[in-house]
Amino acid sequence: MNGTTDRSTAERTTSSEDLTDELPKDRYSERELSWLAFNNRVLDLARDAGRIPLLERAKFTAIFSSNLDEFFMVRVAGLKRRIDAGVAVPSVTGMRPRELYDAMLTRIHELVASQAALFQDEILPALRAEGIDLLRWGQLTADERARMDELFTERIYPVLTPLAVDPSHPFPYISGLSLNIGVLLRNPANEARQFARIKVPGILDRFIRLAPTRFVPLEEVIIKHLSELFSGMQVASSCVFRVTRNEDVEVEEDDAENLLFALEKELLRRKVGRPPVRLEVEETVSDELLELLAGELDISEREIFRLPAPLDLTGLFDLADVDREDLKYPNFLPKTHPDLAPVETSSEADLFKAIKRHDVLLHHPYDSFATSVQRFVEQAASDPHVLAIKQTLYRTSGDSPIIDALIEAAEAGKQVLALVEIKARFDEQNNIAWARKLERHGVHVVYGMIGLKTHCKLILVVRDEPDGLRRYAHIGTGNYNPKTARQYEDMGLLTCNPIVTDDVSRLFNHLSGMTAETSYRRLLVAPNGVRSGIIEAIDREIEHERAGRRARIRIKVNSIIDEQVIDALYRASRAGVQVDLWVRGICGIRPGVPGLSENIRVISVLGRFLEHSRIFWFENDGHPAVGIGSADMMHRNLDRRVEAIVSITNQRHIDEIGELFDLAFDEDSVSWRLHDRLWRPDTRDADGGPKLDIQEHLIARTAERRQTTRTPRRTLFIQRPGVLPDR
Repeated sequence: MNGTTDRSTAERTTSSEDLTDELPKDRYSERELSWLAFNNRVLDLARDAGRIPLLERAKFTAIFSSNLDEFFMVRVAGLKRRIDAGVAVPSVTGMRPRELYDAMLTRIHELVASQAALFQDEILPALRAEGIDLLRWGQLTADERARMDELFTERIYPVLTPLAVDPSHPFPYISGLSLNIGVLLRNPANEARQFARIKVPGILDRFIRLAPTRFVPLEEVIIKHLSELFSGMQVASSCVFRVTRNEDVEVEEDDAENLLFALEKELLRRKVGRPPVRLEVEETVSDELLELLAGELDISEREIFRLPAPLDLTGLFDLADVDREDLKYPNFLPKTHPDLAPVETSSEADLFKAIKRHDVLLHHPYDSFATSVQRFVEQAASDPHVLAIKQTLYRTSGDSPIIDALIEAAEAGKQVLALVEIKARFDEQNNIAWARKLERHGVHVVYGMIGLKTHCKLILVVRDEPDGLRRYAHIGTGNYNPKTARQYEDMGLLTCNPIVTDDVSRLFNHLSGMTAETSYRRLLVAPNGVRSGIIEAIDREIEHERAGRRARIRIKVNSIIDEQVIDALYRASRAGVQVDLWVRGICGIRPGVPGLSENIRVISVLGRFLEHSRIFWFENDGHPAVGIGSADMMHRNLDRRVEAIVSITNQRHIDEIGELFDLAFDEDSVSWRLHDRLWRPDTRDADGGPKLDIQEHLIARTAERRQTTRTPRRTLFIQRPGVLPDR
C-alpha cells in the first residue's frame, strides 16, 4: 500500500483472480433497483408513526419526493438517453437496457402509489387531528375565500403569465420540476377549443398560510380564479402538471483553461432543450387534456404518473416548519469536542494548541462543526503566524463563513489556495460564483483536474512557530458546508502529525501543480490507490483467517457497487471472515447467500441525520487497521475522482470507531437488514417496543460526555508502512 507491489501481494492477486472465476455470475444486485430500495427505506420513516414525530414524517415524505426527482433527472434520464442513442449495454447483473428501464418504471409506479396512499390516508388525517390543515378550495370558510379573492387580485394575478397555444403561439417550453396548470378553453362564439398554460410562480409561497396551522396550495387559488385570467372564454377543464427533464451535465474537458467556460455553457444549455423523462398530472385530468400534454411532450404512457392533489410533495418541507415542537424531533445543539475545549465557555479555544497535544477525531453533527472545522479555518485566517491555507471545496453554503475566512486570509497577505470542484452535480452554478468571488479577493483558485472530480475533504494550514514551521491538517468525510454539517453525520481528523501533513501537502501539490505523485505513507488516494489498498487489506484478513488468527472486516459507506471490492468481500466470506457492511444507500452485494456470502451482514441506518461518513476497519489479528475518508466503493469514486482515506492510529479513536460499529450491529439497535436482495426494517423488539435509535443514543451520549473526566492518549508520531497499516 505504499505504491509498490511485493511478491506476496502479487501472489495474493493471482489467488484472488482464481477465486473470482469461481464466483456465480448472478452475484450482484442491480444498482438502480437498489437505489429505489433505499428510497423506500426513506418512505419507511414516513410510515413509522410509532417512532417518528408527525411533522418529521411529513418531512421524510418530502425527502422521498426530492430524492426521486434527482433519480429521474440523472439515472432514469441517463439510461433513456443511452437507449435512444443505441449505446446502452446490459448492466453488470445481465439486465438488458430496456428490461432495466421497464423494471425501474414499474417499481417507481409502485413506490409513488404507496407514497400517495400514505400521505392521503395517514399523514393528512394525522395532521388534521393535530389542528394542521392542508385544505382544498371547497374546505375554506367564506371569510377565507374572501381573503383569497383579495390576495389573488393584489398579489398573485400581477405575476401570472398565461400562455395560449395557437398557430402564432407554439406550445411553450415547460421547465423541469416547475409546477404548471394546463387549461382547455372553449370559445363560446364558435365552440373552438384552445390550450393554455400557466406557470405557478415559484417566487410565491407554495402553501398560503390562512392561519398559523391552516394552509391552501397556491395552485388551488389560481385554478379557482381562471375565469379572471381568460375573460370571454369558458374553462372546459384544467389540471396541475409537472415535467421532469434530463438535468445531467455533460462537459467535454479539453483543457483546464476552458473547463469553467465549458461548464457555464453547458449549464445554460441545461435550461432548454432537455428532453422530458416524466410527466406528473392530477388524477382528475381529462383524457383530452392528458392526450394533448403527452403528445406535445412526447411522453409515453409508462412515463405518466397520475396522482392525487397536491402534486410535488417536496412542498411539505415548508409545512414541516410549522411551530409545533411537540411534533418534531427534540432540539439538539452540537457540543464542542472536549479535546478542543475541556470546558464549554464563551471564549474561543486555541485549536492549534489543542491539536499539538494530540489528534482530535470529530464526529459531526454530535461534535460541533462551527467550533471545530469552521473555527480551525477562521483561526488560521486571523492568526498572524499562519503563512498559508489550502482547502478543497466541493459543496458549501451560500453564506459560508469558511469562504469569508479564506478571503480574509488572502487579503491579509497569506498564501491561500482553494481547489473548487465546479463539477459538483446541481451545485455547479453556486461553485462557479464562489470561485470567481475568491479569485477577485486574491485567493489562488484551482478548478480541479481534467477528467477527475476532486471529492476529497482536505485543509492544510502552515504556521510559523518558535521551533520552526508546523503544518496542521483536517481530513474529513463530509463537505465544508456549515448548514449540512448540522444534518449530515460525518467524521474528520484534526492533526499535526508530520507524516500525515506531509502526505496532505504533497497531495495538494499534486492537485494544483499536476505532479505525478502516487506514493503516500498515511493516505490512500484515488484514483490510483484506494481500490487496491482496500482489496489488499481484505486479502490480508483472508490470510489471517486461514492462519487461525483474528480476522474481521467492518466497512461503513454510502454505497458499494464496485465489482472488484465486492468480489474481494465474497472471497473473504468464503474463507470464513466475518464481514459487516453498514450501507446507507446503494448496495450491490447479496448477503446471506449459501456458498457465497453466509458470513456477510449488511445493515442500513436512517434517521434524523443523514449517515455520510466512510469508515474502514480491518481486525488485523487484534491490531486494527482503521481509516476514514471521502470514498464510497463506487466506480466514480475509485476511478474518476480524487479521494483520500487517512489511517487512524490513536488507540482511543480506534476504540471509539469500534464501539460505533458494535452499536450499529447490535441486535437491539434500529436498522434495516438486507438478506440477499430484500431489505427489512428491524425497529421493534420481541415485545413490540422500539429498539435503540443509534442517533438519539449518540445525542444523549454527547450531552453526557463532559460529565466524565477524559484523559486522552497521545498520538504516536511514528511512521506506518501504509494507510491501513499492520500495527
